[in-house]
Amino acid sequence: MTTSEPTVVLRDAKSCRYDLVSLGEVMLRLDPGDLRIRTTRSFRVWEGGGEYNVARGLRRCFGLRTGVATALVDNEIGRLVEDLILQGGVDTSLIRWVPHDGVGYGVRNGLNFTERGFGVRGAVGVSDRGHTAASQLAPDAVDWDDLFGRQGVRWFHTGGIFAALSEKSTDTVTAAVQSARHHGTIVSYDLNYRPSLWARHGGQDAAQRVNRAVAGLVDVLFGNEEDFAACLGVSTGSDESDLTNLNHASYRRIIKQVSSGYPNLQVVATTLRTVRSASVNDWDALAWARNSGFAAARPRPGLEILDRVGGGDSFVAGFIYGLLTDLNLKSCVDYGTAHGALAMTTPGDTSMVTLAEVTRLVDGGSARVQR
Repeated sequence: MTTSEPTVVLRDAKSCRYDLVSLGEVMLRLDPGDLRIRTTRSFRVWEGGGEYNVARGLRRCFGLRTGVATALVDNEIGRLVEDLILQGGVDTSLIRWVPHDGVGYGVRNGLNFTERGFGVRGAVGVSDRGHTAASQLAPDAVDWDDLFGRQGVRWFHTGGIFAALSEKSTDTVTAAVQSARHHGTIVSYDLNYRPSLWARHGGQDAAQRVNRAVAGLVDVLFGNEEDFAACLGVSTGSDESDLTNLNHASYRRIIKQVSSGYPNLQVVATTLRTVRSASVNDWDALAWARNSGFAAARPRPGLEILDRVGGGDSFVAGFIYGLLTDLNLKSCVDYGTAHGALAMTTPGDTSMVTLAEVTRLVDGGSARVQR
């Protein structure tokens, strides 16, 4: 199904090397499985990062051509992260490799220890990502005009996690976004507010200053729960300490504020999550397009979760897939929520599902055994 008028105007796929490129940090995730970080004696490792997860989902599940612009220290940990990225099929030619000083005094690779949580015990994330290579990626480290101009990229995605890593990261986001816009590449940005990342860079005031500036440059904006209030200063009209209980009507008012304040935006999308327990969430989403108005996902109340980390990024990947393949807005939001829901049934930050599984869930399929 397609709209009579495209939701976003995309570059021709034949003229572009990439369907999507993400800019962001890729960390090594250490996962204690069903144990605690403080008591485990072994970890499984995955790669992950808010912006990168989108590129990986679009490549591994949806079969699109994606790459990641980032930086890693050239040591065994960095090469392990590279190997994990390669297993996901994401192009690594845009990775900038930084020499290792033997200790990590000046630059290092980021680590992320993550407990999944269960029942009344919530998930826990412990990041170890100070002075990482990605946080020091300079605005001119990548030839953006060559990437978006000569090579060609249909869609560029980045977000507030990378922008919060350092002042240099903020400048790099701005340079990349401006170049992408100049060459006609659609730009999306996930607000992804993380108070811990902004704490050393001016707190919420700095987050609002940076995110408001970037929001004025992009075509598609993603947020979830507190992002619109914390990053853009949008009034929710309710108790901002409990944004998870906002309903569709409240979010429609919020999105209308955002879309009127940023006339450059063509699409705004948000997930809606009510946490019943670490293992059971109500999962929903709402999207708005300037040419067609609002569309709501098929809600999934009581969704059982194995690992919630990366569910929002997988929503973004499924949603962008819909726009890249010219689906209508309702189908985009349904593909996003289905992909996000399935991603949360497996461990790790990234999706392990197939397009057939996503499509089956979108079409109303059940969890019956497939034989």
